[in-house]
Amino acid sequence: MLTPDLLDRAVELLRHGGVIALPTETVYGLAANAEDELAVRRVFAIKGRPANHPLIVHIPDEEYLPEWAREVPDEAKALARAFWPGPLTLVLRRTSKATDAVTGGQDTVALRVPGHSVAMEVLERLGGGVAAPSANRFGRVSPTTAEHVQRDLGDDVDLVLDGGPSTVGVESTIVDLSSGAPAILRPGGLATEDIERVLGRVVPVRTSTTVRVSGSLESHYAPRAGVVLAEPHEAVQRVEALRAQGLRVGVLGPASLSLPGDVQRFDVPGEPAQAARVLYARLREADEQGHDVLVACLPAASGLGIAVRDRLSRAAAPRDS
Repeated sequence: MLTPDLLDRAVELLRHGGVIALPTETVYGLAANAEDELAVRRVFAIKGRPANHPLIVHIPDEEYLPEWAREVPDEAKALARAFWPGPLTLVLRRTSKATDAVTGGQDTVALRVPGHSVAMEVLERLGGGVAAPSANRFGRVSPTTAEHVQRDLGDDVDLVLDGGPSTVGVESTIVDLSSGAPAILRPGGLATEDIERVLGRVVPVRTSTTVRVSGSLESHYAPRAGVVLAEPHEAVQRVEALRAQGLRVGVLGPASLSLPGDVQRFDVPGEPAQAARVLYARLREADEQGHDVLVACLPAASGLGIAVRDRLSRAAAPRDS
C-alpha cells in the first residue's frame, strides 16, 4: 500500500541520488532526479542503456516547460494544454538545465507530464523533473506492473512504488517540435488523429530522423522468444508452418482465432486500445512458457493500433547475436 511515508521516502531518495521505479499510465519508469548527473548515469548503468540514447524528463506540469525548453512554439503549448497530463512527449530545444547525460548530447530535450496519480504526487513533492526510461533491461519488454520491475531489476533499484497496472500499456507518443513542422518520432499511447485534431494539420510519422529518441532502435521491446508477425487471417497458416519445423509456437491474438487445440494463445484483443493495454504483459506471459517463437497478430493500423504494430515490429526485428 502506498502511504504518505512511502511517498516521502521516494522523494528523499530522488533528492539524494537514488533511483526508484515509478508507475505511470504508459509503463513503469526507472526514475532519477534529472538534475543529478550521477543519478542519471546510474539509470543508464542499471538498464545497460547506451549513453547516447536520450531519456525523457517527466515534469510536474506545463509551468515547468520554460525551465527545460527554450523557444517553445505555440503548437507545443497547444498540445501540452490538450494532452498533459498524459501519454505525450514533446521534443523541444533544450535549456542549460537539460544536461548531456539526459539528452544524449543533443540540442533537444524530451519532456512530458505523466498522467498517473502516484507519479504526479512524487513530482509535485520533488518540485522538479525526473529522467525516467522504462524500468527494464535495455531492449527488452517494458514493465506494466511493479512485479515486472522486481523480476527484471530486483535489488538494483532503491525503491519500487506499486501503482497498479499501467492503464495505457505502451510508451508515450513522441512529437518533435524542435525545428519547424511537427513530426511524430515514436507512435505511442496518444493517437496521431488526436494530435492532428488539435493542430489542424497532418502530422507525419518520421521514425528515421537525426533526432535520437527513446524506443527508436530497430530491435526493441523484445522477448526471449522469436516473434513472427501476421495479419489475423494469416495466423493459423503461420502457426502450422512453424510447427512443421519442430518449433514450439505460441500465439498473441484475439479470442476469435481458430487455432489447433494444443497451441497456446495469449489473449491480445483486436481492438487497438485494449491490445495496447495488455501487450507487454502478454509478451511476458508467453516468454515464461518457454516458446521458441510467438506468432503475433497485428491490429488495425489506426488509433493506438499504429503504436502496437510499431512495438511488435521492433520485437520481431533481427537481434544482435
